[in-house]
Amino acid sequence: MNLDERRINELKTLKTIAEKLNEGNELSILLPDVLKELVLLADMKTGWIFLVDDQGNHSLAADYSLPEALMYEEKKPMCGESCWCMDRFRSGRLTQAANILSCQRIEEAIEHKYGDTEGVTHHATVPLSAGGERFGLLNIASPGKTHFSDEELALLESVAFQIGSAIKRIQLAENEQKLALIAERNRLAQDLHDSVNQLLFSISLTAGGMKEMTGEPKLKEMLTYVQDLSQEALSEMKSLIWQLKPSGLERGLTCALKQYAEMLGLTVHCAVKGVSNLSPKIEVMLWRIGQEALNNIRKHAGVDGASLIFSRSKDKVQLVIKDKGRGFHCTKSSSDLPSLGLQGMKRRAEQLNGTFFIRSKPGAGTTIQVTIPLKGAEMP
Repeated sequence: MNLDERRINELKTLKTIAEKLNEGNELSILLPDVLKELVLLADMKTGWIFLVDDQGNHSLAADYSLPEALMYEEKKPMCGESCWCMDRFRSGRLTQAANILSCQRIEEAIEHKYGDTEGVTHHATVPLSAGGERFGLLNIASPGKTHFSDEELALLESVAFQIGSAIKRIQLAENEQKLALIAERNRLAQDLHDSVNQLLFSISLTAGGMKEMTGEPKLKEMLTYVQDLSQEALSEMKSLIWQLKPSGLERGLTCALKQYAEMLGLTVHCAVKGVSNLSPKIEVMLWRIGQEALNNIRKHAGVDGASLIFSRSKDKVQLVIKDKGRGFHCTKSSSDLPSLGLQGMKRRAEQLNGTFFIRSKPGAGTTIQVTIPLKGAEMP
């Protein structure tokens, strides 16, 4: 293939990459596909992409044709906390495409005898960025290659910028969808308050008024039942509106849960350990879990009090909710939970790579404990 033909093929591949990045909306599908195209275009052997969150935690978002040594035990070498290129990125020293003298992950894989490195020792690394925001790293390598030319680095920078722009576009679209969802939930909450809530209140008042107007015992009994039923429905409606539009969450998770408990008629004793600043993703998930736990106490525990312990350490956050109510038979394994509510709480925790633990016994109350790792849960 002559120089002109190669240049035409490069331009065609770059066009394909640009089209994919402009049209794709799921990073989990988009990044591996684009990485493969880039590795083949650059005539390299392997490559990988790390995404880095606001806390500096990284995750392997895509890889292509990794050598055996880096594939060891489900890509364990790629999950290490740090390496030379990641250290430079986090410290702000890596601002453009650069030759990395040698790959620390490869060296550690050799030291621990993880397998064949297939001749890969060095890689080029390029930061993924757009609009002043940094999203991660693109790394490219090939057997026996210890230096990348300015032309090769320029090509990698060009594609890295497109990847960064695509990540930014997708994040903006996701935020827009989240805002639209919040707006719709708020609208629905307002509609329920203005219509169904008012109707239930009117039914309760009407039933109460009719009770005062009749002397018929059976009719009084029926009206009392209607009044009690409407009051219970009102309480359920308030709970539903809270679920759609949590009040107090802007002031923190424990504040919101305490307010919600008070709305349910529960007294909650709170204890907070560590700084409670969380990403919206974790905060909302813990809010939903805590909300369901408080609902269960109100409906089933037969007590009007509970305790809530919220703690955050460097690498995890934990929410514990206890009551001294009726309790129930509960096996040690949480794989066979007795209600949809408990199953939903467990599922929510697992969505953030967390764990859900429940302990209960008749007459001895119930304890629910949710632990979420900060590293895995806060990644995009």
